Amino acid sequence: MRRYICCAMFVINMLFAATVSAGQGLTKIADNVYSYVDVKNASPANSFAANAGIVIGRDGILVVDTLISAKEARRFISDIRKVSDKPIKYVVDTHYHLDHAFGNSEFAKLGATIIAQANDKRNLANKGEDALKKAKSYGLTDEDLAGTVITLPTLTFTDRMTIDLGDELVELIFVASSHTEGSALVYLPRRKILFAGDILFTDFHPFMGDGNVDGWVETLNYVLFLDVNTIIPGHGPISGKKDIAEMKNYLLTFDKKARELAAKTKDVDYIAAELKKVLPVKSQGEWLIAYNIRMKYLPAKGQ
Repeated sequence: MRRYICCAMFVINMLFAATVSAGQGLTKIADNVYSYVDVKNASPANSFAANAGIVIGRDGILVVDTLISAKEARRFISDIRKVSDKPIKYVVDTHYHLDHAFGNSEFAKLGATIIAQANDKRNLANKGEDALKKAKSYGLTDEDLAGTVITLPTLTFTDRMTIDLGDELVELIFVASSHTEGSALVYLPRRKILFAGDILFTDFHPFMGDGNVDGWVETLNYVLFLDVNTIIPGHGPISGKKDIAEMKNYLLTFDKKARELAAKTKDVDYIAAELKKVLPVKSQGEWLIAYNIRMKYLPAKGQ
């Protein structure tokens, strides 16, 4: 179960300046698109600096991810209300990990339809309650978790779904099992904006323990050919295709070298030290190198 939650534990650093800020931390990406990006001082209490955003259409609002708890979701809703008073009609969980989906209940109370790829609805159903019970060991307090309940998506898709907000089409895209079995992209073709969820970590060592590297690379290749200019990662600053290419290189380098080393030794510290010599430099999350080795490449040691 540790593999389920560790992807959340990151500190966000800026790659380049964001645009106009709105509310308490929401950044204006386009006239009708806002998101948390470049969150500082990552902690359990602020959803480990996960990004989450909104798309405002003529008929209502679509929310991308709901943060880590009911408390955090209420903060998000308050920030949304500083931007728009339109009804919150849809929520899309980009994947099932706690920092992106444990705030679902507060949006369900508002009548929003919660949507996810079918595989990750199943994962949230199978793993969510156990993760919530163990949340204190992840650094969350009773106060942090007050009122938090696992709330499953009520609508799922397999490969594609299109949501019409009246004057804005939002495309939900599943390419392959990647960061999780059901990690999905949220694409605004008119705006050329993409919410990538944890398919993209920018300037971070990513969590790989729940991932499928081949499918992840396939998904990143898909994004490289997508007509998109602005990419919002699951953790990190506003990004672009350069960051997608760097993420792909990181995964391939890590996977190849980790497999070679794990076939020769079970010494996690040694493997991690050797990987640091060949991996692209990242400013945050270096501890995840060893964690990923334990969880994915030496699973018997990580259980």
